Amino acid sequence: MTPTWDRARAIADAVLYEGYLLYPYRATSAKNQSRWQFGVVGPPGASDAGIGEDDCLAAQFLIDGDSELTLIVRFLQLQHRNAERDMGGRFEPVDELTSGLKSWVTWDEAVECELSFGPFDVADLTPPRTLEVKVPDGRDTEDVDGGRLIRTRAAITAELTIAVQQDDSFNKVSVSVNNTGPATTDKDAAIATSLIGTHIIAEVVGGEFISLLDPPESAAGPVSRLVQHRCFPVLAGRPGEHDLLLISPIILYDHPEIAEQSDGALYDSTEIDEILTLRVMTMTDEEKAQARATDPLAAAIIDRCDSMSPEAMQQLHGILRNPHAGQTDNPRHDELDEQMRTAGLIPEIPEGVDWWDPVADTAVRPDLDAVLVNGVRVAAGSRVRLRPCRRADAQDIFFAGKTARVTSVHEDVDGQQYVGVIVEDDPDFEMPDSYGRYLYFAPDEVEPLDSQVVSPDRSS
Repeated sequence: MTPTWDRARAIADAVLYEGYLLYPYRATSAKNQSRWQFGVVGPPGASDAGIGEDDCLAAQFLIDGDSELTLIVRFLQLQHRNAERDMGGRFEPVDELTSGLKSWVTWDEAVECELSFGPFDVADLTPPRTLEVKVPDGRDTEDVDGGRLIRTRAAITAELTIAVQQDDSFNKVSVSVNNTGPATTDKDAAIATSLIGTHIIAEVVGGEFISLLDPPESAAGPVSRLVQHRCFPVLAGRPGEHDLLLISPIILYDHPEIAEQSDGALYDSTEIDEILTLRVMTMTDEEKAQARATDPLAAAIIDRCDSMSPEAMQQLHGILRNPHAGQTDNPRHDELDEQMRTAGLIPEIPEGVDWWDPVADTAVRPDLDAVLVNGVRVAAGSRVRLRPCRRADAQDIFFAGKTARVTSVHEDVDGQQYVGVIVEDDPDFEMPDSYGRYLYFAPDEVEPLDSQVVSPDRSS
């Protein structure tokens, strides 16, 4: 496995287990009774009956060039663990089985499932191709002190459909995962036959995937016509690479990565490592024993938190990052930064003045200051088109392609610049001025619509 694949799989594993456990990780916690939260593809009719999730997950993406496509479908299969006490040759189901310092509770675990399809010649995927996604049922027995654990799994059946159409000069690929298992009227049976944490890793050889968050101008039209259902494709792997795609049920940006401060997964749908680690550390010995009794992954969390060094805990507190880190690989960014400094468009805080000193505030004027974007001076009054990219959250993406009027230009204490704007087709276009709240984008997320180009000596 290449380093790029390792990187993609680390993110895919986070998607696979996101929401798998919710602190405080005990069976008695009401949260842990219903913990499957993302990418659940339920059996037919479960959603309409109110006992499960939609039976389909579908996405569309673009490939530039003739190529070979491989798809890897990954999900969790629910595994019910039933604890039984040995009653002298007869086994009796119990909620909790205890032997000495060890205990096991009747609990729902999960088994990782991964199926690979392809490689396919993209040109051969017209008409659509439907492939079977199938995982058999199973029953395993584990003998433990004082009894046994019976693990059972229901069969999962689904279909993966792949289709390709031409859109301009690009191959538009449509993929869907549809649960084809038997309909049920029981909530427990519905989750037992669901694909949990469903996502797809796609690899292309001989072509490249198009970013849907920051597409080239030539692909803007085709990208705008793509339709997603309960998931979204983002570029995986390292920045600049376009051969891996992650179709995720969780909102991500292109080239996501695991924070280097995160020393291990916490499987929580609102994971904040430091807070949850501290919460685990405050648990009593009895609570920790209850957590260990539920799931091997929960036990691993408890053990890791108990053995965490002060240095590792301090690292979870976070670090101050250089906002310009990673831009040095792009000569265009370096050129623009130098041009901005030379042109004097970004005022310098006087030497020896700290950022919190009131004198620093007088060095900037958001209503007058400017930044250069592709050589064009952007300041209050400029018109721009919004192009949210890798830093965008879900709300920002809603404004992609819209025109806006710049109201101000800001720089934070770390040196990162922001452009304040009002969207022009907002029904309340004039209202934000009355209370001073605007949308903010990085300079590389706006496209100037004015044609005036500024040279380093500030002439035009």
